Amino acid sequence: MYRKLTNMDIDNKRIILRVDYNIPIKDGIIMDDNKIIASLETINYLLSHNCSIIILSHLGKIKKEEDKSKNTLAPVAKKLAELLNRPVTFCPETRSTKLEQIAQNLQPQDIIMLENTRFEDLPNKLESNNDPQLASYWASLADVFVMDAFGSAHRAHASTNGIAKFIPSCIGLLIEKELTLLDKYLLNPSRPFTVIMGGAKIEDKLSLIKSLLPKCDYLLLTGCLANTCLKALKLNIGASLASEDETILNEVYNLLMQYKRKIMLPLDVIVGNTYDKNYVEYKYLTEINQDDQIFDIGNKTIEKFQTAINVSKTIFVNGTAGLYENEKYANGTKALFNILSKSSANTIIGGGDSVSAAINLGYKDKMTYLSTGGGATLEYIANHQLEALEIFKESDNNEILNM
Repeated sequence: MYRKLTNMDIDNKRIILRVDYNIPIKDGIIMDDNKIIASLETINYLLSHNCSIIILSHLGKIKKEEDKSKNTLAPVAKKLAELLNRPVTFCPETRSTKLEQIAQNLQPQDIIMLENTRFEDLPNKLESNNDPQLASYWASLADVFVMDAFGSAHRAHASTNGIAKFIPSCIGLLIEKELTLLDKYLLNPSRPFTVIMGGAKIEDKLSLIKSLLPKCDYLLLTGCLANTCLKALKLNIGASLASEDETILNEVYNLLMQYKRKIMLPLDVIVGNTYDKNYVEYKYLTEINQDDQIFDIGNKTIEKFQTAINVSKTIFVNGTAGLYENEKYANGTKALFNILSKSSANTIIGGGDSVSAAINLGYKDKMTYLSTGGGATLEYIANHQLEALEIFKESDNNEILNM
């Protein structure tokens, strides 16, 4: 059991709240505010207990100095203020004497949001490496730590896990809800159980795929994950994005042979071209040229995938069928969500792209549940635990509270 917010003494306390506001922003405009909305229940609960709140989140990856300007949380603080209809002060720093003074002078129901926690990854990855001094610093700003960033719960970073080593801590209402519903629908799913996965680098998901395959009845792969599988089978994928690692390709090939009755791959595709941005063609896999780039699935693939969807009683979707953001390559995603909306299966959508697609296509109310986690949801399904949350289990927290 995890220590829950509703069991904590938080009245009039300063709370440091870790949320997941890793959302798409283009030219300073928020493209999808679903994760912000999902965090409001916990924030309002804290406000109802007269808490002051210090909000932490990451946004994107910070690998070089130029990444900071496009990954600032300033637009998110503004949007949160609009949704709450109350002031949210944005602090453009993650550590400073000024921040300490602001935190010390917070009044009940005041809210401040710190700058992107991953700014601390330059130059030494202090956030991502769960640096204890950084975690201790953030802990010093508050009385209680509330971890409510489900989408980041599969990684033990300073802001998701480290803070809990220094002050009384608990999970928030969103994480509690996520775990309850995932336990209900996915830990012992009604069968047949189908997983639909898209995404980019198979290196990031291979271990999860290996864990999921014994648990699911069908695994439908799209996007670059499917490209790597097709490449491992020695099929020509032209200039499409796929792994170049021979060790990975051999491992993928062995999985395809071992689970050939479970894994479904594209039969036909929609391709673009490396030298002509207006080029869009429908092709069977045998027709792909060296300059072709696979960006969507074709009708035969949709029909094939539908055979698994139609017999399924539980479906988990992580990723879109192709380059959904480009209307030229959105048909596969639209078709799959239309099929899913008519299914009687419990359908859980996880991951930013797939959740955005469900909402934007008008299928939000047709799905059983939209999870705020992508990788975290997959990790929880595969391994029944999340790295960042282990410290929030009752026995671990009791050690801190009784110090």
